[in-house]
Amino acid sequence: MVEFLGSERRTHYCGDLRASNIGETVCVMGWVKKKRNIGSLVFVDLRDRSGIVQLAFDENTASEVFEKAASLKSEFVVSASGVVRERSSKNPELPTGDIEIFASSVRVLGESETPPFDITDDCKANEELRLRHRYLDLRRPALQNNIIFRSKVAKSVRDYLCDIGFIELETPMLIKSTPEGARDYLVPSRVHKGSFYALPQSPQLYKQLSMVAGFDKYFQLARCFRDEDLRADRQPEFTQIDMEMSFVDTDDVLAVGEGLIKHVFKDCLGVDIPTPLPRYTFRECMERFGSDKPDLRFGMEIINISDAVKDCGFPVFASAVEAGGSVRALNLKGYADKLTRKDIDRLGDYAKGCGAKGLAWVKHADTDSGSFLKHVSEDELNAIYAATDCEKGDVLLILADSDNNRVLTQLGQLRVEAANRLGVERSGFNFLWVVEMPFFEFDNESGEWVAMHHPFTAPLDECVEYLDSDKGKVRAKAYDLVLNGIELSSGSIRITDPKLQAKIFGLLGLSDEEAMIKFGYLLEAFRYGAPPHGGMAIGLDRLVMQMLGVQSLRDVVAFPKMQNAKELMTDCPAEVPAESVAELGITFVKEEKEPKE
Repeated sequence: MVEFLGSERRTHYCGDLRASNIGETVCVMGWVKKKRNIGSLVFVDLRDRSGIVQLAFDENTASEVFEKAASLKSEFVVSASGVVRERSSKNPELPTGDIEIFASSVRVLGESETPPFDITDDCKANEELRLRHRYLDLRRPALQNNIIFRSKVAKSVRDYLCDIGFIELETPMLIKSTPEGARDYLVPSRVHKGSFYALPQSPQLYKQLSMVAGFDKYFQLARCFRDEDLRADRQPEFTQIDMEMSFVDTDDVLAVGEGLIKHVFKDCLGVDIPTPLPRYTFRECMERFGSDKPDLRFGMEIINISDAVKDCGFPVFASAVEAGGSVRALNLKGYADKLTRKDIDRLGDYAKGCGAKGLAWVKHADTDSGSFLKHVSEDELNAIYAATDCEKGDVLLILADSDNNRVLTQLGQLRVEAANRLGVERSGFNFLWVVEMPFFEFDNESGEWVAMHHPFTAPLDECVEYLDSDKGKVRAKAYDLVLNGIELSSGSIRITDPKLQAKIFGLLGLSDEEAMIKFGYLLEAFRYGAPPHGGMAIGLDRLVMQMLGVQSLRDVVAFPKMQNAKELMTDCPAEVPAESVAELGITFVKEEKEPKE
């Protein structure tokens, strides 16, 4: 039977009680984790978000209270009052393990049916079942602590940015659809039939307009939406720490980002992040690591051996260099005895899955072995060893291609895969900035140059002259913050010169008319005095995920979506009544199935 609270009020959280509270009369409230009934004694583990405390009932307990305690079941919500006393049998595994509450009263505030799975951190229930009952899954201490930690990080962010003069400003959720690289979630208008709002992929244009408005330093923990395929570190809706600053250059923005990261890690984890953070150009990252978001916790850097093999007897190497490409290698130092031929073949299959034509390899041992040794002379092989600093006990993995970017990307993927399979130790928090990003990238499918960032990113001053003549040379005032191989943030200095902005639109295939239709309000605003400005956005979900060392965003988001963008608990998205759809002026057209032959 459920009882009302009456005048009873909670005095302490369960997990906060310690030996210093012995002798105090307290009232705690929470969920029954476990009950042990051993005849004349009943023990109840009571759990709330702070932890667990033991309630004790014995022969000195009033009979009606003892009977009620004996009737409690798992996940009942109860209130208990009593005196804190020292436990006779202490539990060193619990922060409250030195004490217990000798309960003089207990009330049932909410009864519970038997849960569909155990509310424990080692729960073996499948994820779909737990997501269907997410409100129960969130009672698990580990998951609950993750969500509480996320709240702590959000507060730390706000504290830091407010202390250095930033203004928290909310931007609209219902906005005009603008192209930002992913599909928009569209919201039909009832009042303006046939017209749609979009949910923001980011507050990009509004935060730039707030600079024109003179707010100088803006931030927001912004909810953003992107209709794209999901993965472990991506959800259709997410939160980013969004910032924009006036009268700044790249160094100023990076300094604020570094200060924020240093503050949050110290405040929330007690970890000192050394600053300034290292900076690598995009080209340097690709040449050394084959990725624009490299994991610096381990070495295995890419080595260009093109000069050493351009005239060798192995035609795969020589022809790649002759065609204007390159030959690149990874040196797995000391792994000759640990890497079997089968292991190497599996890495070769992985490389082919990344688009490589094949993997060349060599083990440098007392007796060398490899896939191409019969095609090269001893001098040519020694030249390869010298170029890669290869010593006895090392293994070389080599890829060749007529396309430099392709071979670098493939080796970058192989580098991470090899480290994973070899169990290379990775620990700590290794940040870096990636700067001087390419402004354009070539789309092989369309045969055209396309923007690598949004069209409001400014090119480096020294690259403006190449906008018409050589797009491949144009680099942007853009920067990414990378942590342990994960992109946490991207940002840039913005274009505020209307003539340059119009030129960029034109280079991206937008006519003056199209630009005005899509971005006319921004271009008009720039006519009234736009300060130089730039900013960045750090993914809060990804940041918390990395700080806690968990493998999925679903471990740090309270109510996440599945990989198919469905939310199982509420069965969302779902159909709505036909009259609601009709009111929006929308009709559905059924797809006609093609007749079977």
